[in-house]
Amino acid sequence: MTEHTPDPEPLGGGIRTLTVARHPVARDPDRRGDEVEAAIVALWRSFGRSRDPELRDRLVLHYAPLVKYVAGRVGTGLPAHVDIADLVQSGVFGLVDAIERFEPERGLRFEPYAMQRIRGAILDDLRAQDWVPRSVRSRAREVERALERLEGRLQRTASDSEVADELGITVSELRDTYAQLQLTSVVALDELVAVGRAGQSLAETLPDTTVPDPGAVLDGVENRRLLAHAVSQLVERDRVVVSLYYFENLTLAEIGGVLGVTESRVCQLHTRAMLRLRTKLQDAIAG
Repeated sequence: MTEHTPDPEPLGGGIRTLTVARHPVARDPDRRGDEVEAAIVALWRSFGRSRDPELRDRLVLHYAPLVKYVAGRVGTGLPAHVDIADLVQSGVFGLVDAIERFEPERGLRFEPYAMQRIRGAILDDLRAQDWVPRSVRSRAREVERALERLEGRLQRTASDSEVADELGITVSELRDTYAQLQLTSVVALDELVAVGRAGQSLAETLPDTTVPDPGAVLDGVENRRLLAHAVSQLVERDRVVVSLYYFENLTLAEIGGVLGVTESRVCQLHTRAMLRLRTKLQDAIAG
């Protein structure tokens, strides 16, 4: 149904009428998405030509939700006293760095690259702050050494009860220890393949398919092979936690829903898996 609404009288006199729809037709969301995508592509091109800080800041605003997402994922594995806002602040620096380094003409997607840079900036800040007490780091080394001794003798993954016996504590105390070690384990997977490899992170071992470099490709393949072999030796529940958290991008709470356990229990399982993976990779590289 429509109604005729008179416009203000034009300078020349007379009355014009407008047809006003009571129920305007909504815009096609797909068309809107295409328009936004085209605008971002144009913004990248303009920034690439001019390197204008104002254009960079517009890109930062557009991709800002990535920072919140990555900070939230990292934060789920940290103690309550770690402020997510601090992680977001660190992540913004990673996003800015990603935008300034990214080369759209190579045809790669920006989001995966940016998430790696954001996560790296957050983890760098966590390491710099060194929020882990010295006693907790010492306990982590004790657990790693116990795992190394047991798995050397048993030639298999040690159970929690065997690890607890080796340390002279109860299984409950061992799980409490895992909970205390959660801050040390949040950065572990990125660092696992760096053991003995001049500090390379997991992301840095991935080959760039657009730049043929046989040495880098072979090194990346070997790193992933070692990591895959180490993961395959974990007990089933630990494998599931690692897979869901790092490769399926589920949060600890979501993994708890899948496994039917609490989020705090998933955090313990994650810490245990990281310690075991570190031990296995150290053995593999040393051997």
